[in-house]
Amino acid sequence: MRIEEAAKMTGLSVDTIRFYERIGMLPPLSRDSRGWRRISGNALEWLGNLARLRATGMPMAEMKRFAALVHQAGPVTAAARAERLAILLAHRERLAQRRAEIAAAAAYLDHKISVYSEGAK
Repeated sequence: MRIEEAAKMTGLSVDTIRFYERIGMLPPLSRDSRGWRRISGNALEWLGNLARLRATGMPMAEMKRFAALVHQAGPVTAAARAERLAILLAHRERLAQRRAEIAAAAAYLDHKISVYSEGAK
């Protein structure tokens, strides 16, 4: 499929897909006779993965390192698998901390809403 179709399917912009390709976060993309990118299979799946990682707020440097580990040539080593896992676990911990911060902020807002709602009666 063309890059515009991949953008619609993944929710990423065409510019983002080009950027991800340029910095090496995608497997090599094939090109048609005109030189236009053809995105299918593993590349399309990986774009979905990148969109989900970005939606979690994973820093770009970590996304790039994770992608590099995934796209390494040859068999997956135990060290590469462990590093992938470490990246994901560290990010999950940051998400847990962020959820706690958001929950505390929501509780504060609920309290203030309650205070002002009571005063308005």
